Amino acid sequence: MAAVTPARALAADVFGGVRAVLIDLSGTLHIGDTATEGAVDALHKLRAEGVPFRFVTNTTKESSQSLLSRLRRAGFLAESHEVHSSLSAARHFVEERGLRPLLLLTDSAKEEFAGIPQETPNAVVVGLAPELFHYAQLTEAFRLLKGRDDAHLVAIHKGKYFERGDGLALGPGPFVAALEYAASKEAVVVGKPSRQFFLSAVQSITAGGFDSRDATPIELSQCLMIGDDVTDDVVGAVKSGLRGVLVRTGKFRSGDEQALSAAAGERSTVAENFAEAVDLLLQARADP
Repeated sequence: MAAVTPARALAADVFGGVRAVLIDLSGTLHIGDTATEGAVDALHKLRAEGVPFRFVTNTTKESSQSLLSRLRRAGFLAESHEVHSSLSAARHFVEERGLRPLLLLTDSAKEEFAGIPQETPNAVVVGLAPELFHYAQLTEAFRLLKGRDDAHLVAIHKGKYFERGDGLALGPGPFVAALEYAASKEAVVVGKPSRQFFLSAVQSITAGGFDSRDATPIELSQCLMIGDDVTDDVVGAVKSGLRGVLVRTGKFRSGDEQALSAAAGERSTVAENFAEAVDLLLQARADP
């Protein structure tokens, strides 16, 4: 008899009653242009069962269109309305407040801010832009923040690190922290693990149609977040009211399971990969 995995033992607590799914991209669905094992088929099964979902990502090096192209190259069927990115959340934040941002972003990511005035900036927006994280550029950002009481520091996210082809690499979080410390300003985080980010993703599902088996609005407590980042994906989701599954792919490292258990309790679990998480969810829906 096969050993019972932690995910299967806790299936009822985590997967029961789930009506919608939020899915991380890099490290969960794919690494680079390569899908994780079984992920393409698993997403197809999720779609075929009529389970509404959104791709939710803190990726800040690429525009939504670039992300969509990457998903398709990896073999996934994906539509533009299904991508809910922290870049789009940042644009909304900037527009809503009439900010003029200094963008510490890659050229691709800057496409999300087309049409936003950027002369005489009164805000700094930070994403993952390795070529801009040098002394001169960070000093310019620091001077802007320090020189204006009304200046905003906007972190698209504060991820400490991420997985790339040659191993772990620094995320934008350490550079945001440096600006916070030097300028004595607290950053506003608009991506994961912000509760508002998760809420807006679920609201976009509601706007696009409900669970095919239930016409009532979807609550956060009825949503499942699947990701490889124990803090920003899973613990953040659980603290925001969702359920969570941590996958052992991407940036997952030894010790993450213990951190998850301590921080998120019964509303979360661990699966080998995205494919197993989907199988467990669909099994729970078949046997309510």
